[in-house]
Amino acid sequence: MRIVLAPMEGVVDHLMRDMLTRIGGFDLCITEFVRVVDQLLPSRVFTRICPELKQGGVTPAGVPVRVQLLGQEPHWLAENAVRAVQLGSPGVDLNFGCPAKAVNKSRGGAVLLKETETLYQIIKAVRDAVPSQFPVTAKIRLGFDDTSLTLDNARAIYEAGASELTVHARTKSDGYRPPAYWPWIKQIRQTIPLNVVANGEIWTPEDAALCLEQSGSADLMLGRGALASPGLARDIKQHFASGVYQKMPWSQVLELLLQYSDYEIAGDKGLYYSNRIKQWFSYLKLQYVEAEVLFQQLRLQQKAPDLVATLRGALHQISDISEH
Repeated sequence: MRIVLAPMEGVVDHLMRDMLTRIGGFDLCITEFVRVVDQLLPSRVFTRICPELKQGGVTPAGVPVRVQLLGQEPHWLAENAVRAVQLGSPGVDLNFGCPAKAVNKSRGGAVLLKETETLYQIIKAVRDAVPSQFPVTAKIRLGFDDTSLTLDNARAIYEAGASELTVHARTKSDGYRPPAYWPWIKQIRQTIPLNVVANGEIWTPEDAALCLEQSGSADLMLGRGALASPGLARDIKQHFASGVYQKMPWSQVLELLLQYSDYEIAGDKGLYYSNRIKQWFSYLKLQYVEAEVLFQQLRLQQKAPDLVATLRGALHQISDISEH
């Protein structure tokens, strides 16, 4: 079983990838997308989104990081895919799943699921351009408004030469509303002889087991679930191997939050820190009741030192309780 860390725009940056892959369980990370329009982008665009390219294309824990591209022009996607692998990306992923309105409006992401032929042309152009030792993978949703083209799109992706397909088992219109339709992934797997990675609504090791059963997939991609429960990938592998797992205690999550705070504040002078830490809390609240309580204190704070002091205070409180 392989577990892939999903790209999440504005949340999973290189700092988050570093932290989550150190915990363990992940076999591959996909970056936030590089937006390709009508030019070959300079190297700095790639290394800004994927600083790991300067370290051999892996996180400090040694987990490979694959660059993801988003666009609609086959020629320019192919040119930029070649640049990505030349810079050290272990393959290229193509985004056909992004539901953001601004992206869809400019013919990027999930809107291309309405254009089966365009999917084919993009993947074929990229596959023809990128040396064969590098995987060319794609991520899709089940469709834009409905599932009428799901199997046609999967066939086109396979016939164009993709190495692997990740399926977020919802349409663009479904957004992130439960459920994820995992049995659809089984239909896709029965239609094309390609490895299909299952994605969507995996919050616990029990969810993962059910997803594997219903989808028939061997591999999983985790996004929001890994932010809600930072040890999720490791827990899934433990559960898969032995039937038991130990969820990360809240005190360890607080230590991670403080470590992440140090990373973020040093990395970008805290410019986005306040938003990012609160966004992370919006996921943690789903798996830790303690996060909900602490978030009420953090909610109105804006300055990095105040936020960090609140986190430290919460950790000291736990230490005091455990000592007594």
